[in-house]
Amino acid sequence: MSDSPKLTARQQQILQLVQHAIASTGAPPTRAEIAAKLGFRSANAAEEHLQALARKGVIELVSGTSRGIRLKGAGRTGVRTDSFSLPLPGMAQLALPLVGRVAAGSPILAQEHVDQTYHIEPGLFPQRPDYLLRVRGMSMRDAGIMDGDLLAVQATRDARNGQIVVARLGDDVTVKRFHRNKNQIELHAENPDYPTIVVQPGEPFEIEGLAVGLIRNSMLM
Repeated sequence: MSDSPKLTARQQQILQLVQHAIASTGAPPTRAEIAAKLGFRSANAAEEHLQALARKGVIELVSGTSRGIRLKGAGRTGVRTDSFSLPLPGMAQLALPLVGRVAAGSPILAQEHVDQTYHIEPGLFPQRPDYLLRVRGMSMRDAGIMDGDLLAVQATRDARNGQIVVARLGDDVTVKRFHRNKNQIELHAENPDYPTIVVQPGEPFEIEGLAVGLIRNSMLM
């Protein structure tokens, strides 16, 4: 607590707005969006406050992009949309539950599995997701899916060969590339260090959903 920088009320408000935008959409707001939301006369006023936050070490400003704002240090705390009531207009419309660890044998969207809710811009994904799943492990590394990422999942029981699915194998839930042949189902990792999972006829198996997008975890920290 004593190491946290002292912010003015306006700086705290801007920091919360940046935190919320990143948590909701995966991207920080532009200077113009900050100015419009907080009633500044120009984007320059927003820039001045951002520069002050950068000097205090809670954000980093990246040149060459209108959304070049990264959270640092104390600025990374409190990025939860369920505790912030100042959404950017048109940016936070899709409420998606974030699923953490799934208890053996229970529905993936059971209330005890939901860590929190993110509000996501609907246009962020090509297909509408139903929930976010926190990825565990590096078995899908070569598909760009890393440990700790948030995978956007569309709930379905069906999949085509080659699609990335969330599958339940007995008491375990895993993310793999799906392939069905005449005799069995194969779940392929995208990392040579992990073996292919072969599901034989009669073994407990169910598709929980399809991967339709990804939110990089580092953007939310």
